[in-house]
Amino acid sequence: MNNKIKLDIISDVVCPWCIIGYRRLEQAISEMGIQDQVEIVWQPFELNPDMPQEGEDILDHVKRKYGSSPEDWKRSQSNMANLGEEVEFTFNFFEGKRIVNTREAHILLDYAKEFGKQTELKMRLFESYFSEGKDVSDRQILAEVVLKTGLNVDDAIAKLDQVDAREKTLRQESFWRNADITSVPTIVFNRSSTLNGAQSVDVYKKVLADLLEQKEL
Repeated sequence: MNNKIKLDIISDVVCPWCIIGYRRLEQAISEMGIQDQVEIVWQPFELNPDMPQEGEDILDHVKRKYGSSPEDWKRSQSNMANLGEEVEFTFNFFEGKRIVNTREAHILLDYAKEFGKQTELKMRLFESYFSEGKDVSDRQILAEVVLKTGLNVDDAIAKLDQVDAREKTLRQESFWRNADITSVPTIVFNRSSTLNGAQSVDVYKKVLADLLEQKEL
């Protein structure tokens, strides 16, 4: 019987707070020494589900969506880069960077779950987009990431043209939206309690410790 704490992490691969939050969660789990007592499943969420295939310039995007100026964006990215350093993750923000469609990345993450490679693929997608500045909507880039993860590239990319695989991802996204998940990262613990946003290491430790204590009752 699987008696692990199940963590559903709802996130998008172009969400900087998602990698910050995960790295803090990972640190909490490591410091508590409970790696074998936790099961992580990455769940899909598209920040921009209607993003066209060509994507959108990041400065145009933040102005349109958030009303942010270029100066606002630069301050925000400088802060994010500093937070990245704290969790040993490199953010490489630059003018000309594009916000891209992430649906196919989520389809591949569901495929990777079958082989126990979901977290590894997720990390490589974060690195590809944020650290290396690559377009994770481009199938050639996705194929490169899949290859680095040790998965079968032909089988994985073939999934992207399968109607049932695309519909499955859309159903999963709808499930979480219908569960009132409106922002990411969101972590659902054992399908019962929820934490929104990138919390501190200490907050994650407290929640995990409480769940471990409940298991022992």
